[in-house]
Amino acid sequence: MTQPLLARTKQFAIDVWYLCSKLPNNREFNNYVNQLLRCSSSVAANYRASQRAKSTADFINKLKIVEEEADESHFFLELISEVNRLENIKIEIIRLIQEVNEIIAIVVSSIKKVR
Repeated sequence: MTQPLLARTKQFAIDVWYLCSKLPNNREFNNYVNQLLRCSSSVAANYRASQRAKSTADFINKLKIVEEEADESHFFLELISEVNRLENIKIEIIRLIQEVNEIIAIVVSSIKKVR
């Protein structure tokens, strides 16, 4: 399960990057876009770091960070979805929200199993 989730979280960050590149470049969007880029890439980076955890407690702590960053990504995707007026990216946003929900579910399940 480790390798597929490593690839999946990385792909999520890449897909968010592509989505953000399609959004308007203005003051109003830039704040949300910057936050979304940071937290989505943090999902992948922290999941990768969890694979090098030094102990079970360290592993759980890193997964909790992944969970938080994924939830933050979900929040900013929802915000962008609600203020977005570009019809051509609504489906993409919905797909990314579904993907981040699945990532959160997997991470939460992993935390429960390890405890």
